[in-house]
Amino acid sequence: MHIPQDGPDAAHRRPENVDDATVEALGALSKALETTERARGRLYDFHQLTGTADLQLDRAVALLREAGHPEWAEKVRTEVIGRNVIPGHWTFQIVEAYDRTYYEAFRDLNRAVVEDLAAGRDHLYEAEMKEARRTAGDPHHTARPGATPGT
Repeated sequence: MHIPQDGPDAAHRRPENVDDATVEALGALSKALETTERARGRLYDFHQLTGTADLQLDRAVALLREAGHPEWAEKVRTEVIGRNVIPGHWTFQIVEAYDRTYYEAFRDLNRAVVEDLAAGRDHLYEAEMKEARRTAGDPHHTARPGATPGT
């Protein structure tokens, strides 16, 4: 098979039986999954920031004791350190539940749709947008790494 010097690689060329509406629908699905990836990242931010804050409280407790405020040190130690962020849950449990309940199902469904409707080819919408927007022949607008500027 001849692969053009410039243009999308085989993994980003639309299969023959895939129409414009399907490419657009797959693009929308991909965008939604990417938004979910961002939300998941923020959930991990929440998890790490909350854990860091909990560990930083150890220093606050020690300093309150050293400053002569043992009653406040003990209140912080017993009422906040190690406390659930929602009933029965630390943040790692929220992350795990999100992954199992929502994220993995979404990711797996997206993969199945792309396999079934586009022969497993991801980002067809974006690849076609790139083709439509780039300047043919310009070395800064090649379709893929290592491609030489062509038509």
